[in-house]
Amino acid sequence: MVVDGVSEVAEECVDRLFHALSDTTRRDILRRCVRDDLSVSRLAEAYPMSFAAVQKHVAVLERAGLVVKQRRGREQIVRTDPDAVGRARQALDELEAAWCGRVERMSHLLAQDVEPDAHDPTEGQI
Repeated sequence: MVVDGVSEVAEECVDRLFHALSDTTRRDILRRCVRDDLSVSRLAEAYPMSFAAVQKHVAVLERAGLVVKQRRGREQIVRTDPDAVGRARQALDELEAAWCGRVERMSHLLAQDVEPDAHDPTEGQI
């Protein structure tokens, strides 16, 4: 299925991306990993939740392509994918462009509706 030139696969990727970013903890994990590559266990120390819960948050970020995990010895290191933030920005830019185009078309239609009344030849006649 294609909607306005965007494939269903691309839409699913954007859905996963924004689902991952919709959670405060996941956004915080992402911020921490942007500053430094951290192990999942080190990340878990920062949150009042179980290690397994933090692993699940990291898995959501990984499915969305926002982070990648690398095994380093016994630890799994979480690294951000800098291109992922660009994909999120691109998706938002596309939405903004669509809305701006919509507003522009509405403004144009409203201006067309006003113009015929402004030049009404019967105006002022009794």
